[in-house]
Amino acid sequence: MATPDVAVHADPDVLAAAVAARLVTKLVDLQAAGTIPKIVLTGGGTGTAVLEQIRATVARDAVDWGKVEFYWGDERFLPPGDPERNETQARAALLDHVPIDPAKVFPMGADEGGGPAGADAAAEAYAAVLARAARPEDHGPVPTFDVLMLGMGGEGHTASVFPHSPAVYETERTVVGVHGCPKPPPTRVSLTLPAIRRATEVWIMTTGGGKAAAVAMGLGGAGEVAIPVAGAQGTRRTRWLLDRAAASKLPRDLVPSIG
Repeated sequence: MATPDVAVHADPDVLAAAVAARLVTKLVDLQAAGTIPKIVLTGGGTGTAVLEQIRATVARDAVDWGKVEFYWGDERFLPPGDPERNETQARAALLDHVPIDPAKVFPMGADEGGGPAGADAAAEAYAAVLARAARPEDHGPVPTFDVLMLGMGGEGHTASVFPHSPAVYETERTVVGVHGCPKPPPTRVSLTLPAIRRATEVWIMTTGGGKAAAVAMGLGGAGEVAIPVAGAQGTRRTRWLLDRAAASKLPRDLVPSIG
């Protein structure tokens, strides 16, 4: 795994705009090379803000949105269309406003009335979706995602893999149902760290002083059981995209000039 890149921006708004610009550029470059990009979206305030920034920029029209595949890193196991679902928020922020190909959008399953037990079935179903999308050259049970975007919690969780939880110990499955999450909603579906590590690039985006200690531990060599985000690494690049507050506890040699 490559040494992480760190980019620090002045505040959350600048961060969201910068990540949006990076992602549009990445999509254009991949398509120019003849690739159909495979992108993994994340929820949360920053993930949604990035999509809103893409929607707002004229540069979005440089992307052939019908030739982009969209996946999710995790999902809140709530009814279809629930406003708290990451899929719902992503559609409202961007996907409903650009000419995507619905056949290239792969949301995680929703609670159709079966309650929390359904999350495990939804995880199995999503693992099957990923396995079908994987090509022989991917050499594994998931596609080689070009960019996998993640947020991070103040205690170091990423996707819905929480510290010392069963999911953080998972080595075989690519997607798991997550129960008893320490923050609501308690039931979720999530990629596992082994699946995340199949991505070419992993982008970890987080803001705020409440995340600073976990950022420092994640970049400082902490183990993934205690700080799961430390185990979220891309095969070619791991990029930490932070605001000034989230970077405030990093040693000076890790902090580049602030954009």
